[in-house]
Parts: sequence; C-alpha cells; structure tokens
Amino acid sequence: MRADLYRELPDGSCRLLGGRCSACGSHHFPRLTTCPYCSSAEIVEVELSGEGTLWAWTAVTAPPPGYRGEVPFGFGVVELPEQLRVITRLTEADPSRLQAGQVVRSSVVPLHVDDDGETVKTWAFG
Repeated sequence: MRADLYRELPDGSCRLLGGRCSACGSHHFPRLTTCPYCSSAEIVEVELSGEGTLWAWTAVTAPPPGYRGEVPFGFGVVELPEQLRVITRLTEADPSRLQAGQVVRSSVVPLHVDDDGETVKTWAFG
C-alpha cells in the first residue's frame, strides 16, 4: 500500500493524507495536484480526521485479482468530518455487526506477507 496515503501514529491509529484547496476550502482524498471541485492548483497536504461515520458497507468474500490478503474482509464508505466520503477497508468483516451512522476510527492493519517475508500494511476503519 502506498505509504504516502496515510501517516501511522505511535498508538497504531493513522491519519489519511488528503488535500485541501486554498481557493475553495474543499478537502479531497487522495491528495491531487489540482482541486477536483474548482481546478485550482493551490493544494496543501492535510491530515484528515481519524474518526468518521459508517455510511455504507459490505463484505468481500472472493479475493480480487492479485489480492494476497485474507477473505472475507469488510469494505465500505466512511464519511469524515471534512465533508468527504472515503471508500475504505473495514476491520469488521461481518456486515450484520455494522450499522449506519456507527462511529469508526482509522488504524493500521496487516494486509499480507510479501515474498521477502515483510508484512504489508494498510489502513482500515473499525
């Protein structure tokens, strides 16, 4: 997983690294060189909130092509306070244990072990 998409914190939580447009004030993720809302190039990197609200969710039960992690895993949409919805991995794989409006927090989780024996990590909300 690209390390420039999030910053891991000492407590195991993380912050997604997004952009904020200096011209219109809108946030976006991942960070782009131009604003997707007004096309301004005045973008600054920001740490997005580590807590959001679960908006939609499902379980992935068949591995996508090239995926080396375990299945099933949770997958959903989390709405952040920055008025931004992020498509993300969820730490809960059982959809019946999730509910709309549930508060979820970001964390760094193991994804799989690569060919060199290193643990590949990613972010997830749960």
